[in-house]
Order: sequence, then structure tokens, then C-alpha cells
Amino acid sequence: QAICGKEQKKKGEKMKCVFLIFFMNFLPQYPGKSLRRDGSYPKTFEDIKNEIAGYTDIAKAIIDLAVHGKAQNRSYERLAVFADTIGPRLSGMKNLDAAIKYMFSALWEDGLENVHLEPVKVPHWERGEEFAMMLEPRNHSIAILGLGSSVGTPPEGITAEVIVVASFDELHKRAQEAKGKIVVYNEPFISYGETVRYRSQGAVEAAKVGAVASLIRSIASFSIHSPHTGWQNYQPGVPRIPTACISVEDAEMMSRMSLRGIKIIVHLKMGAKTYPDAPSFNTVAEIVGSKYPEQV
Repeated sequence: QAICGKEQKKKGEKMKCVFLIFFMNFLPQYPGKSLRRDGSYPKTFEDIKNEIAGYTDIAKAIIDLAVHGKAQNRSYERLAVFADTIGPRLSGMKNLDAAIKYMFSALWEDGLENVHLEPVKVPHWERGEEFAMMLEPRNHSIAILGLGSSVGTPPEGITAEVIVVASFDELHKRAQEAKGKIVVYNEPFISYGETVRYRSQGAVEAAKVGAVASLIRSIASFSIHSPHTGWQNYQPGVPRIPTACISVEDAEMMSRMSLRGIKIIVHLKMGAKTYPDAPSFNTVAEIVGSKYPEQV
């Protein structure tokens, strides 16, 4: 009423209000209902919950087959073959095309229904050659993996002093110190869901205080000198700086050095590039139900 009570100047706007009122009155007729392919609403969620409870024995049989029966280790073996055969498959790269063809064939051979591909455009970013080297207080090769969508460094790389922080709060408190430096985040691992924000937002927060690059401790509770990468996000109006993940060990080591007052200088070189979106596919398959084939 607040929206539609105002005087409308155009007939089309009046029609929008009439439709909105009609739609809002229509909604309460079908609260908490599941959706059929044809748009009808046959059951409440409570009905579905009770129906699912009736499949306890069948679910147990499937679990037993996968954990103890002839399907034991099948998922692991399939994953191993897939990973060994295809390898890394970043969006927009040839390996992804090979992965899509592989999975399409596997789903077809497994007898799933309506197996098909849907054309889509996907981001195309390539990591390129990259390395990081600690120059002071000693020479030490730092294991890195560029974060998804990161910009590269200039061809000659970046050589700068490091500032190590444990949180965004500490970074903001030491903003003047961070200007012109490489920010190393040695954030404690709490949980993946909570700690991953340092990976997704780390470059942006470092750039806001004038840093020239950021290196993020891998978002993992355990490490064997293995950087763990993933996607990160830039923000409009904030300078885009190179960013990469480093191992837990290297982040901890630089933190210890920093706490002792030791000056750390790092040379960083990243060849990352972003290209126009590339053509790819969604890979789709179904298991159509025998009792209610019309339901999704």
C-alpha cells in the first residue's frame, strides 16, 4: 500500500502495482511447498521430510555398498584417475576442455539420463611464471601460488620490505608502516569459512593502505611447505596489487623474524594475466525418478 498509494504518472506503473498486490495475495496459498516441473505444489516440506524418512533402509544399503561393498574406494579411484589424467583445470584453459569431455563421457557411460552440455562463457586467467625470493636477512626461496584473478608484477618484479600482520585490524592500526611495502598476512587459522576472507579480501585491504603487494598464509590448519591457492576479489576504485598464497611455514618464519625486529626484504615476480572470457560448457546429467519422474 505504501508503494502503490503514491500517485502514479504512467499507466504502466499502475499496472505494476496491481500485479504486485495480486502476487502478494497469491503467495500465502502455497507456503513451504515443493515445486514440480510443471509449477504445481503437491506437497509441504513436512510431507517430504516424512517421505524421506521412509528411505532409511535404502540409504543404509547405499552407504554400505560405498563403504564396505564392491563400490569401496570407487570414488577415490575415479578421482585419482581424473586428477592424474587431466591435471590442473583452470577456467578458460585447454585442460578444462579435456576435463569436460572426460566427465561427459563418464556420465554417459554410467547410464545417467539427459546428459548434455550447455554453452557458457567463463573467466580466463593464467598464472604464468612466478617466484618469490627473500633477500634479507638471508636468501630463501619462498613457495608461492598466485591467487586467482591477481594482476602480475612489472616485468622486472617488485622488491620491497615486508610488514607482517596477524589480522586486518593490525594492518589498519599500522597503516602508515604498510605504505610501499609487501604485506604478509600470518592470520591464525580458525576455520576455513572464517579465515578465507584473508585470501578473498587481503589484496584489497593491503592496497587501501598503500602496499605494493600481499602474500597470504595458506588457508589451512596444516601444511607441508605447500601453498594453497584459490580465487580472490578486487574492488572498484581500489588499486589492484599482485597477491599470492605462501606456505604456513614461511608465514610463521617471517612473523618470528618481524617480532625480533629483523628487516625482511622480498623480491616478487608474477606473470599473471587476465584474458577475455572464454567459451566453455556446463556439464549436466540427471537421474530421473521412477515414481515421480516429473519432479526435479
